[in-house]
Amino acid sequence: MFLAASTLLAGASALVAGPAPVQAAPVAQQAAAAEPFSVLVFSKTAGFRHDSIPAGIAAIEQLGADNGFTVDATEDAGAFTDANLDKYAAVVWLSTTGDVLNADQQAAFERYIRAGGGYAGIHAASDTEYQWAWYGDLVGAYFSAHPANQTATIKVEDPAHPSTAHLPAKWSRFDEWYNFQTNPRADVHVLASLDERTYTPGSGAMGADHPTAWCHDYDGGRSWYTGSGHTIESYSEANFLAHLLGGIQTAAGAVDADCAASQTSSFEKVTLDSNTQNPMELDIAPDGRVFYIERDGRVQIVKPDTGTTVTAVDLDVFTGNEDGLIGIRLDPDFATNGWVYLYYAPNDGIARNRVARFTVSGDSIALNTEKVVIEVTTQRNTCCHAGGSMVFDSAGNLYLATGDNTNPFESNSFTPIDERAGRQDYDAQRTSGNTNDLRGKVIRIHPEDDGTYTIPTGNLFPQGTAQTRPEIFAMGFRNPFRIGIDKQTDTLYVADYGPDAGAANPDRGPEGTVEWNVVTPGNYGWPYCHGANYAYNDYTFPSGPSGAKFNCAAPVNNSPNNTGLTNLPPAISATVDYDYSGNPLFPEIGAAARRWAARCTGTTRRSPRTASGRRTSTARRCSASGTRTRCTRSSSTTTASPLWTSTSC
Repeated sequence: MFLAASTLLAGASALVAGPAPVQAAPVAQQAAAAEPFSVLVFSKTAGFRHDSIPAGIAAIEQLGADNGFTVDATEDAGAFTDANLDKYAAVVWLSTTGDVLNADQQAAFERYIRAGGGYAGIHAASDTEYQWAWYGDLVGAYFSAHPANQTATIKVEDPAHPSTAHLPAKWSRFDEWYNFQTNPRADVHVLASLDERTYTPGSGAMGADHPTAWCHDYDGGRSWYTGSGHTIESYSEANFLAHLLGGIQTAAGAVDADCAASQTSSFEKVTLDSNTQNPMELDIAPDGRVFYIERDGRVQIVKPDTGTTVTAVDLDVFTGNEDGLIGIRLDPDFATNGWVYLYYAPNDGIARNRVARFTVSGDSIALNTEKVVIEVTTQRNTCCHAGGSMVFDSAGNLYLATGDNTNPFESNSFTPIDERAGRQDYDAQRTSGNTNDLRGKVIRIHPEDDGTYTIPTGNLFPQGTAQTRPEIFAMGFRNPFRIGIDKQTDTLYVADYGPDAGAANPDRGPEGTVEWNVVTPGNYGWPYCHGANYAYNDYTFPSGPSGAKFNCAAPVNNSPNNTGLTNLPPAISATVDYDYSGNPLFPEIGAAARRWAARCTGTTRRSPRTASGRRTSTARRCSASGTRTRCTRSSSTTTASPLWTSTSC
């Protein structure tokens, strides 16, 4: 599958795995380098009174004593004068409720924030001053309702902020969980959110996106808020106390923190090149030049100083099916060696794709600098699925994703396992399910300076294993069109596009499913299993009969087209999967059917998915010539569209 709608994004948001949580240090030892400062704890209530307030005051006083800041506590709103507030780097609103300040006091607090003061709100601070719009914007959102106290899972979204850096990625704790009148995400930097699947959220549930702790810069000052802190026990819980300490210190400005809102409004979309044809992938050089490739063989360079685009080289490539120039990655040491890696299909009559290294000189690439690193044998008789995306890890290992190179159009949108003589191009068992073939795989090699490569330790099959290729890092992919890597952790992410079945069929297999995977060495199932290990049937082409479901725990490749092992590694279930109506386990995705339907010819009617992946509905799938999200079934395109980049502003 290749991009027909030729818009690409660079620097856009991506799924990033946080660093492994570390053992929390004693609260008294954290942030010891913070300069001395003073905070005012304000706990006046004009509504519900939390019995945890005394424990909260005592805990904050102890945090101050252990970490070098002074704490004054009051319930006297008379403390809100210009002269008094000027003493404090931050004011902590500890479970305040109702209207607690008069107009003069409100005005003094506004002046204090505008002069660079800090605000830290705890729990019911959001259940305060509903008629004071400025305060509502300061805190970020107003309380609406809460269920009974219970244990829930908090998802840490910012593993770097001082108030969340010490926390596990998923923090399970007991508290009273607030729902809010509005979602503040567009205006604040969300630090943590609630996973509503782990508790009963009650009235006013916010769904998949439920922020519970955040910070932002507001009206000249700093604001930090946490929805936790209802219970007395919270104020003796080490993780919560460290969370509170980081919030107070950043609100006071004693510890630096990034609190810019992480929403679309924080980014600017800039056109780099408005005259593209079929751009496939890009990479950005240290000097700011953007290298992108056109499938027709051109390597283009967008120059940041002039905004112009030049052609560095025009390769002679085979562009039938979905082949061409389909992958690019700059060497990790590009600034010194000028090396660029390209994945392309040479137009010399031999069916293969290759990774080749070229040398960039200025804004040009000379063909005679080519070093062929590795080649992948393919077939060019029929479509589809070439893959081509590449990334480097921190050790200089190169990852390449390859597709199953198998025609999907004569399998009724289920798995293509046609074992009839002469139909090998319609059998993905010869590629994705073949341990001795590089297609339908993620390959991991280490390019050497002389243009050869070595095999890193830890790939799926040790070197010397019969009927296997040691370059294989992971197998069992259909169309892993794009991959990515976390530069901090070397975590590899692979998006694998699934087939088009509009509904599950008990005699064939599951509904068309798309996968996102955090990939480690292993077998990801295709063509026997897909998604959450939904198994296909062992079907006899062209018209049946249909056999038993494949065993995802122990798949067996008996295809006459297989040149590898018969007994395969167990299939690994997708990290995230969705079909045409989304996935109730991952509501953030939404209904894929709504996105696809407008791009398809035909209509679809379906009932909810069961645990087996089946539906009782009937559906008319997209025609082979229709378009789906970001793809087309045609083998070429003349549609021109701009190349974009996205940068923080």
